[in-house]
Amino acid sequence: MIPHRTVRASLLRAARLCFYANLILGGVGLSAVPATAQEAASAVQDVVLVDVALPLGDTLFKAARVTVSGTRLSRGDLTAILAPDSAEPWAPRLARLEAASISIPVLVSEHPGPGGSLQTVTYREVTARDVRAGRIAELTMAGAGVAVSGAQKGSGTYGRIVASDLDLAALVRLSSEPGDGKGPVQRVYAAIRVADVTYTEDSGVAIRIAGLEGRDFGGRQIPGGWNGAMAALTRGLDAVDPEMKADARGRLAATAADLADAVSFGSLELHGLAISRTGAGAPMLVEVGRLAHVGTGAEAGTTLEAIAFAQGGVKARLARAALTGVSLSPTIAALRRLADPNAAVTDEALRRLTPAIGGLTLQDMSIELPADPAAEARQTGRSAGKPPAVAGDPLGVPASQGAAPLRLVLRSGALTFGPLRDGVPTASRLDLSGVTFPATMVAGVPVLGALPDYGYADLDFNLVVDSAWDEDKREVALREMTLSGRDIGSLRLAGTIGGMGPELFASHIPAASLLMLTATAKALDLTVQNTGLFERFLAAQAKALSLKPEELRQEYVAATQFGVPAMLGNSPAARAIGSALGQFVTKPGRLTLNAKAKNAAGLGFADFGLARTPGAVLDKLDVDARVE
Repeated sequence: MIPHRTVRASLLRAARLCFYANLILGGVGLSAVPATAQEAASAVQDVVLVDVALPLGDTLFKAARVTVSGTRLSRGDLTAILAPDSAEPWAPRLARLEAASISIPVLVSEHPGPGGSLQTVTYREVTARDVRAGRIAELTMAGAGVAVSGAQKGSGTYGRIVASDLDLAALVRLSSEPGDGKGPVQRVYAAIRVADVTYTEDSGVAIRIAGLEGRDFGGRQIPGGWNGAMAALTRGLDAVDPEMKADARGRLAATAADLADAVSFGSLELHGLAISRTGAGAPMLVEVGRLAHVGTGAEAGTTLEAIAFAQGGVKARLARAALTGVSLSPTIAALRRLADPNAAVTDEALRRLTPAIGGLTLQDMSIELPADPAAEARQTGRSAGKPPAVAGDPLGVPASQGAAPLRLVLRSGALTFGPLRDGVPTASRLDLSGVTFPATMVAGVPVLGALPDYGYADLDFNLVVDSAWDEDKREVALREMTLSGRDIGSLRLAGTIGGMGPELFASHIPAASLLMLTATAKALDLTVQNTGLFERFLAAQAKALSLKPEELRQEYVAATQFGVPAMLGNSPAARAIGSALGQFVTKPGRLTLNAKAKNAAGLGFADFGLARTPGAVLDKLDVDARVE
């Protein structure tokens, strides 16, 4: 729903802003650079620091005034803890930081970005309460302003920010201290709330989030630290190229795998997300009422609610979309393999990057498209060109003459997946209910395109497709494929295809072509249920031929009972099929046809290709045809 690349780029930059904001929320403790004077402290006291400036990696923190209240630390103690050039690692130093509160009226961070850009974040009224052993019980900020300079200029704001149980030592270890990615998960904060996030680029892209809440954010230490990994990924993705050298590609894949495997959080929820674009091209607006992501456990996945999209004459709404059973384990494993410079970048290797997804559900989706001028012309009998201008109408088109937009509706949809094989699900089920649209939208489509001629104005369909691959049996089972329409009927297919081994998932042509030699048809079940289509078809055909419907029906009965068996070889199976079709035409209801290969291995392509007549194929099948 975000078609333009500038919008995607803006979202990536906004995501980086949120990521770095998470990492520097503990910056209040790191930015208290003390004056040079030494002072003993044997009792609780307040220490005021001025003109604070602390470089931490690529980021520079600055504060004109810092007040450390209710602390037993002397100025000398604070100097030792916060000295930027100390040989002692940050984590043990921060573990000694204790105070009743730390307050900073204005805290500024400056971070260089890609392409020579500079991100400046100015936090207001920063207060850390109950600081013990480097942990902050509660960190609050009245708000913040963001400014990005460089090739892609932008600005934004944060409303009130509140974080609880913030571990400064863990924050520093994860952000800047390298590790092997195998250590324990270190929690950075227990909970965070951010209100009224906005970001606008000079290009015309604007992003707004009414509220954000996260819980249990943390992770493991990785080579280069999280800051280094993010910087490397940013540079690498900006410079990605098909001709990228193998060692550079390997490092990029390894870094992505390290970071994806290291980050851990319980949940993240956004409210009131809006993305808009003005300027070049048609204005665009995307809105999401609620976005919730659960990172771990059986409920892992993402849910979006109250989604709306508008651009030009296209409008779309979706009440709810949910991804469940999401796991990045296959993606991380594939990245690990691609980290080897000698690994071949094949289609299979790229397919394995697909994350595991248990299922996708959709509820109440609607899409509105501009009316087809040609269809409107057919309805009104005028030219499909520009309509005549009407005085007083700025667009030259009176509202009463404008054709209604085309509307496509989906009441509910569900797609479930089985385990992955080389990035492809080995089983899947698609279930769509209430697919509704004007019959004119299928004009020109084979079979469906004739429905408007039978008196259908709006179509309402349901679709089910359920299939699975059995590796041991080397079979693909089409357990069900059912298409049903309101006041039309239904068509149901089920069947089994043999000779389908692991080569089914190969993307290179020679291996896939082997299926033409090995695949066999074992069974096919067909059910046709009439709920109104046949009567409409018969009436329309009778009118076109100037016959009475019953006269035409008798002609069809004779054609099916005698003509069909003759075409199929006049075998017992052919006569059974013809008799069932004749009964169906006489009294349209439910027609069932079951066919099973007499050979347990099934019928191969050669059996079909070398057969001289349809009867030769039917002789190799057990066929049952009946009408209910």
